[in-house]
Amino acid sequence: MKVLKFGGTSLASPERIKLVAKTVQKHLKEDKTLVVFSAFGGVTNDLLKMADLASKEDLAYKELLVKNEKRHLEAVKELIPVQAQSSILSKVKTELNRLETLYEGVYLLNELSNKTRHVVSGFGEVLSSLIIAEYFKNLGVNSQYVDSRELIVCKNTNEKVQVNYQLTNAHIEKYFAEKDASLFIAPGFVSRNEQGVPSTLGRGGSDFTAALYGAALDVKEVLIYTDVNGMYTANPQIVPHAYPLKDISYQEAMELSHFGAKVLYPPTLQPLLDKQISIRIKNTFKPDEDGTLISRSSEKNFRWVTGITHIDSIKLLNIEGSGMVGIPGFSKRFFEVLFLENINVVLITQASSEHSICIAVKDDEAELAKEALDEAFEVEIQYKKIKPVEIEENVAIVALVGDRMKSHHGLSGKMFSALGNNNINIRAIAQGSSERNISAVIAKKDVKKALNTLHEQFFEVPSKELNLFITGVGNVGSKLLNQLKKQEKFLLENLRLKVRVHGLSNSRKMLFDENGIDLQNWEKALEKGEKADKAEFFKKVDSFNLRNSIFVDNTASAEISAWYKEYLANSVSVVTCNKIACADSFENYQELQNLAREYGASFLYETNVGAGLPIIDTLKNLVASGDRITKIQAVLSGSLNFVFNTYKAEEPFYKTVEKAMEEGYTEPDPKIDLSGVDVARKILILARESGQKMELEDIESEDFLSEESLATTNNEDFFELLKKDEPKFQEIYRSAEEKGEQLKYVAQLENGKAVVGLQSVDAQHPFYNLSGSDNIVLFFTERYPEQPLIVKGAGAGAEVTASGIFADVIRIGKK
Repeated sequence: MKVLKFGGTSLASPERIKLVAKTVQKHLKEDKTLVVFSAFGGVTNDLLKMADLASKEDLAYKELLVKNEKRHLEAVKELIPVQAQSSILSKVKTELNRLETLYEGVYLLNELSNKTRHVVSGFGEVLSSLIIAEYFKNLGVNSQYVDSRELIVCKNTNEKVQVNYQLTNAHIEKYFAEKDASLFIAPGFVSRNEQGVPSTLGRGGSDFTAALYGAALDVKEVLIYTDVNGMYTANPQIVPHAYPLKDISYQEAMELSHFGAKVLYPPTLQPLLDKQISIRIKNTFKPDEDGTLISRSSEKNFRWVTGITHIDSIKLLNIEGSGMVGIPGFSKRFFEVLFLENINVVLITQASSEHSICIAVKDDEAELAKEALDEAFEVEIQYKKIKPVEIEENVAIVALVGDRMKSHHGLSGKMFSALGNNNINIRAIAQGSSERNISAVIAKKDVKKALNTLHEQFFEVPSKELNLFITGVGNVGSKLLNQLKKQEKFLLENLRLKVRVHGLSNSRKMLFDENGIDLQNWEKALEKGEKADKAEFFKKVDSFNLRNSIFVDNTASAEISAWYKEYLANSVSVVTCNKIACADSFENYQELQNLAREYGASFLYETNVGAGLPIIDTLKNLVASGDRITKIQAVLSGSLNFVFNTYKAEEPFYKTVEKAMEEGYTEPDPKIDLSGVDVARKILILARESGQKMELEDIESEDFLSEESLATTNNEDFFELLKKDEPKFQEIYRSAEEKGEQLKYVAQLENGKAVVGLQSVDAQHPFYNLSGSDNIVLFFTERYPEQPLIVKGAGAGAEVTASGIFADVIRIGKK
């Protein structure tokens, strides 16, 4: 005998029922078969909803009843020939009439008892099984309808099922010994109590029904057909990279199902364990797939962790106080109260100091538990020996499950470290001595991030997913997006990094996609996006709550840099080429550094100085290794270097500046570059990175532009004044040329003093041959007192700046 079970999604339409029939017929070729059916998809929910409506005297239940009656009658007409319909239509209408009578009683009494709820909720399975049994008869199959209500005996108390195995097994054995058919069809979920009143096995109980039949008939395997390929490493609807498991042990399946894996109803394994009957979870729509085999633990299983699961319909209850410490029997009283109220405890944790006990219970039992406990410990609460019970809402449990976890050291550490690195706070922890399950209570809002983080840590090829939100997609930003697209395969294959962009923004529009933005067509998609808003951009990043989130700022906006604190305080790393934040007040600079450390986020700004050159990183490494900076000399403006390398006094200075603008070496407002404020910010950042506490106003600036030109408010006026000042620029150039020197805009830090300004350098100076837009930095340190450590290369341009930002993103990925 074979035992099969098909769930509601497998029976959602006549077309699906026909597909199920083909699978059943394949099994019939091998052996006699018993098939347990759930209700048609969604029917049980409707049955319970109708009961609730009727109990509230809401006649809307009748409309819903008509809708379900129509659905079942249409299934009959679709599956069974007209000439053979009369018998089954009569049976279906009889059951529907009984159901209608029950609802009328509930409506008139304005009362819905637990017993009535059990009775009405089981009609879906009875109706589906009657219809499908008739369908098989008309296919010419020697089939027999089995009424599970006559065979399975149980006792129900508030959805907690207790099966009378002795009576149930006896009924099933006797029934099948007397019947002879190729195919037996039985409704799942339904049963009767010891008084003969129809009842159920609890929501999801069709799996349990199949297990009860399988155990009583001593079959080799029970097959559970559902809409997925088996039990997964995690919920595939939450964790896209989850995959089906080929085999797991009874104990692992029990842990996973108890902790929210909805593929299998938790009590299903109970009747099969003693007889070592295996269960196979298969996909109705892919019947040739192997699915998941649940059996005894196999020595061939080399997994440390089998699966990750969660429960989100819980609340935490906490009781604490000095009156608990060293008091024998306190825990007994505590749990006895819950037992008497028939409240199931999902998770327990108690401090070794005995000062507190924390438990997790189902959402709908939390208030009852609090009332009962507060009443039981009324005297202790009155005398302030303990505090009233506190309820913490909006929490969930995530759990690692695996038979071999106890044989592997450090799993708990890896779990908590992975969660902590993504700012997921752990409220409570529980781990049994079997070490088969490690559970942690976290905020419900963090469940998706936690499951994906843990899955990446324990199940995926060693790789890391980085989730980017980019603001500023102009010159630099567009180059960055192109580089990300081009290097996607390389990053995955060589660095094990999966980089996805989930948010984009320019000054007008912003675009978001939780599944990742297509970098091939981002420009068109962004144009159709919503209106740009900095606060809304942050809210969206926060609501996505993705692990390893990175905010990338490619702008020069002070308003955007003001949001860095919000991102860092929510464990979102910040990568920026925007110098404003790091050149702001020292207090702000220090706060950003502290926030990054406190919340485990990265704050990287390598491109603030030298675009793609590793200037800041080199300086940080010098300081971290114990070296001390004595002097820094640098040419830090690619724009100014380009201008003075190009200007030969053969054509006006303003023409050289226009050329620099055209080639993208300056800001849209070139005065920002030529004023030297940009260089001042850069040397300020280097000063701070070397350990100096310095403000921007502390930087001495030797301007070569007139005060009048610096005071202009638009480019037209600025260029007019550059034309007017041409003789001055000619004089500066001729003076340097006569001495055989080159003009360079130099920044210098020495003895706590920083100066920026135009200088002429001779042929022996390292700056002399600096060409184009290159930057150069000389680090004089205690280890490099005479011959400085030199960093030199292209210091401006969208491509190299984008590559510097890209490098910072990779640094975070390798962290």
